[in-house]
Amino acid sequence: MTSLNIHTEPMAIQTNGNGNGSISTFNNNDDEGLTMKIHHLNSLSSLDASIPASPSGSATFKRNTSYGNLMPTETKETRVRVIYTGGTIGMMRNEKNVLAPIPNAFLKRIRKYPNMHDEEYAQKRFGQSAAMAPLVLPYIQGESNRQTYEFFDGFVVLHGTDTLSYTASALSFMLENLGKTVIITGSQIPIFETRTDGKDNFTSALIIAGNYVIPEVCVFFGNKLMRGNRTVKVSSNSLDAFDSPNVPPLAHIGINVDVDYRLIFRPCKVSRFTVHSDLDENVGILRIFPSISTLTVKAFLTSPMKGVVLQSFGSGNVPANREDLLQELKGAADRGVIIINCTQCPNGSVAEIYQTGKVLVDMGVLPGFDMTPEAALTKLSYVLGKKEWSLDIKKQMMQSNLRGELTSNSGPQMEEYDLVDAVARSLHLSSPQELSQLGATLFPAMLNAAVVAGDIEKINNLKAYGADLSGVNSDNRTALHLACHEGNMTVVNHLLLNGVSVHIRDRYERTPLLEAIATDNHEIIKLLRNCGAHLTGSSRAIGEQLCAAAARNSLLRLQSYQLAGADLSQPDTSRRTALHVAAAHGHEKIVRYLLNYVDTVNEPDMLGLNAMDYAQRADQQHIIQLLKEWSGEGSEKIN
Repeated sequence: MTSLNIHTEPMAIQTNGNGNGSISTFNNNDDEGLTMKIHHLNSLSSLDASIPASPSGSATFKRNTSYGNLMPTETKETRVRVIYTGGTIGMMRNEKNVLAPIPNAFLKRIRKYPNMHDEEYAQKRFGQSAAMAPLVLPYIQGESNRQTYEFFDGFVVLHGTDTLSYTASALSFMLENLGKTVIITGSQIPIFETRTDGKDNFTSALIIAGNYVIPEVCVFFGNKLMRGNRTVKVSSNSLDAFDSPNVPPLAHIGINVDVDYRLIFRPCKVSRFTVHSDLDENVGILRIFPSISTLTVKAFLTSPMKGVVLQSFGSGNVPANREDLLQELKGAADRGVIIINCTQCPNGSVAEIYQTGKVLVDMGVLPGFDMTPEAALTKLSYVLGKKEWSLDIKKQMMQSNLRGELTSNSGPQMEEYDLVDAVARSLHLSSPQELSQLGATLFPAMLNAAVVAGDIEKINNLKAYGADLSGVNSDNRTALHLACHEGNMTVVNHLLLNGVSVHIRDRYERTPLLEAIATDNHEIIKLLRNCGAHLTGSSRAIGEQLCAAAARNSLLRLQSYQLAGADLSQPDTSRRTALHVAAAHGHEKIVRYLLNYVDTVNEPDMLGLNAMDYAQRADQQHIIQLLKEWSGEGSEKIN
């Protein structure tokens, strides 16, 4: 099941099967939030981790608190947050018969569409609460929104098409060390019209965000998933309104979803997800034309301007006989204004193949390579907002490929499937589909063998031959899953530095973090957490694991879960906590450890028994004495 939280309109979406089927919408009774959930059949169970809004509109809650009905074991749930910012996709005709956004109408209308709302599943899943739309999070404001990153598997932004490319480019830079799928989409025709591109764009974006780990800010439009900072709007009336001129789409939606994983630009740092929201607004675009006056250029480059995207002719040229124009550009560059040279052509790149282009570089104008104007402008705003960077570092970053926004003149070369081709020839395979399938079969197996052997050199060689280090095998397990289970810190670190995602779940819903927990490898758990990994799935299932560890007297396992970010007071399906179980079994070491992470020992389970009751009924005198001592020291908290 995938949950989405959508701003401006409350809602929730569900799809049946493996990314195909119906979508359910639920009202969360909150005018500025939308929650969507997608459920999948024929997979392992996941309990609801949604949290109802408090009457006051704000709530405090545990990270893993669960509410809702216990679903059958074949139900799988993932969560996607949807943010509706406006735009054509949600508009309707008003009393003047013109398109306009109407408050709260989006949810009411979308619930009426069978392909957008699974009423049967809603009733089964939420019972009498189905009409109230359970929240995955209570409504939160401001900086707290950053905390929602861990609660969702993907994000969809519904946006107007006119400035969509600017938003996609800006977000791609602002969201640092992004490890999850973010998709921005909209439509040329409102979703509620009889003939519309809105339904396909919305549902396809939702399905991809809920089922594929593509750690980029993307744009979905016209059955294509494109890198956000590579897209431009190319038509005001076509349903294929967006294009990615210099980079192929990351995925195509047809009968199947075809993702080209080798095109995905992955973060290659062991760092957590952060948001850099300090953007410098003193930037602009200056488009050169033959008769442009010197005064115009001079006025444009004066303070407070700090960054300029210079749209030049062809491959980066300006009029060679305009010495006055060149001197104004040089003067601005000398004053510290960062000037990026981009071509006016929709395709192609800036190159120093003509004298005028070389002159600009000599004057301090930086090449923008094949960046779109939208990407260059928002990147300037982002880089200039980095107060801790010097001017030289800012200039260096403008010429570096930070988020896949540019193609530089040099880069590593791959031996483009030479290995797969050799095997294919021996098997008499020749079609592109057969070659692709062969690579998807061979590379994960060879990568796993290299991981088990701890052979970094072999891993690098396989990457050079075209292996996707984030590729999955038939169980949807990556090399990182295996490395975490094997406990090889060096291999784990190498895979993380090569962009392997910590968020991919195998067919049993296990992430690399869960593999590290299963072997109690605390150093790897810390490394994964530093890279943004977090616990997923049912919070009640986590509670059951905590209780099982307490029953086994396994302090190591409880420490593993604590390092992984679990709330050690999380109850199981019977509302028992690990403290209840440890008290009943008389495990003093476990009880002492858990008392450091609980606020009260009086929390009752389903039968109304607290930890002290369990200790008394099991006649665990040393535990009774320990709990009494703790209650005396922490009496204020108990009261």
